[in-house]
Amino acid sequence: MTVVVPGSAQIAAGDRRLGKIALRCAAAGLAFVVALVIVGVVAPQQLVAAFTDTWFLVALRLGLVIYAVGWAFLLVDAWRIADPLGLAQGQRLFVTGLNGLLCFGLSGGLLFTSHLVAVQHDFIETVFGSQPVSEPERGRYNILLLGGDAGPGRSGVRPASLSVARIDEETGRTVLLGLPRNLADVPFPDGTVMSTRFPNGFDCDGCYLNGVNTWAEDHAELFPGVENPGIEATTQAVEEITGLAINYYALIDLRGFRDLVDATGGVDIAVGERIPIGGVGGPVTGWIEPGRQHLDGYETLWYARSRATSNDYSRMARQKCVMSAMLHQLDPQTVVTNFGAIAKAGKQVISTSMPASELATFVDLAVKAKGMPVSSVSFVPPKVDTSDPDWQLIRTMVSDAMDRSEGKDGLDLARALPRDKNPRDKKKPRPDANDSSDLARSC
Repeated sequence: MTVVVPGSAQIAAGDRRLGKIALRCAAAGLAFVVALVIVGVVAPQQLVAAFTDTWFLVALRLGLVIYAVGWAFLLVDAWRIADPLGLAQGQRLFVTGLNGLLCFGLSGGLLFTSHLVAVQHDFIETVFGSQPVSEPERGRYNILLLGGDAGPGRSGVRPASLSVARIDEETGRTVLLGLPRNLADVPFPDGTVMSTRFPNGFDCDGCYLNGVNTWAEDHAELFPGVENPGIEATTQAVEEITGLAINYYALIDLRGFRDLVDATGGVDIAVGERIPIGGVGGPVTGWIEPGRQHLDGYETLWYARSRATSNDYSRMARQKCVMSAMLHQLDPQTVVTNFGAIAKAGKQVISTSMPASELATFVDLAVKAKGMPVSSVSFVPPKVDTSDPDWQLIRTMVSDAMDRSEGKDGLDLARALPRDKNPRDKKKPRPDANDSSDLARSC
C-alpha cells in the first residue's frame, strides 16, 4: 500500500496524522512531476532553463533526499505495522526481504536521481559562470570556438582550431567560419593593447593567429584586470578579421576531447580518405580507413587533427565534419543515459565565457539546429593567401555567407546544388567541407 499510496498503511493502522502528512507530500510530489511534464511539452525551453538554474537544482536535490528518507521511513513503519514477528518464519523472511527490496529500489532511485542533479549542478558551476549576458548582433550569436593544443615543451595553449559559429537566434541556422591558424599579420581593433604593440598587425617573427594567445599570456602584465589575456587578444583579432562582434567563446582542450566523444558513445563519420594515426614528430601507429566508420574518442581526435599525409586546410575540413556529426548525432536519450560521464568529461575539457543563464537559450538553438543545414566558409587557399591575407576579401566572404544562409539572394543553395545520387562513387569529387552550404552532405 505504501508504495502506491504513501501514508495509507499508517491511516489504516490509526495514525491518521502521519498518514495525512505523507499523503499530502505524495500529492505535492506528483503535482510537481505533472507540472514538469506539462512545461516540458508546452514550453520546453522553460524546463531547460529550470534545470540549468543552480538554485533550482539545489532545491530539487534537497527535495529528492527528503523524499527518499521519508519514503524509506514509511516503508519501515509499514513493516512494523504488519507485525512481522507474529508471522511464520517463511512469511516473516518474505515480508522483510520484500520491504528491504522496496526501500532499496524506491529510496535508492531517488537518491541516485539526487546524485545526477548534484552532477549537473557541479558541471554548471565549474564550466559556466555569471558573466554578463551578451545580446545577439543583428539577430545572430557569434561564438568563438577554440581547440586548445597544449603539449610538452610548449608555452601556453596554442589554438589548433579556430572557428566562429554564427547562429540565428530564431531558427538555429548556423554558419561555421573557419580561420586558419597560420594567418599572418593579423590585425587588432584600434585602441587595444595588441593594436598599440603591433600597429601593422601581428608581425613578429614566426607570429601567426594561433600564437596570439601565447603572446598575450606571456605578457599578462599588459592586460590588468583581464582574467584570460590570451583569449581576450585572440577574440579581438578574430573580431577585427571578420568584422563580427563575438558574444562568447568556448575553449575545448583537445587532450580531453577523446573522453568527451567516448562519453557520448562515439561518432559516425564518412571517412573520405585513409587518415594516419600519429605522424608529424612521431611514428604512424595505425590508420583510419575510408568509408562509413564509427569512431571512438581516440580515433575521432586523430581524424580531426592528423596532418601527416595532408595539410592544415584538409584538417580544418575534417574538424568541421566532426562538429556537424556530433551536432546531428547527439540526442537527448544519449545525453540522459550517459550524463554522468559527459558532465565529468565536460568539466575537464570545456571552458567558456557563456553565463549559466544563457544555457537554456543555446540548448534550444542546438535542438533547432539539428534540423537545419550547417553552412561553412573557410579563409583558406586558393581564395585567401594566408601569408598575406586580404582582410577586406575575408569580410566580403563573411557577408556573402550570411546573405546565402539567410536566403537574401533568393537562392536556397541546399536545394540548388545537385544531389549526388551515388555518394560512394569514388569517381565523383567529394564536396569541400571548407566551403559548403550543407556540411552533412559534404561530409
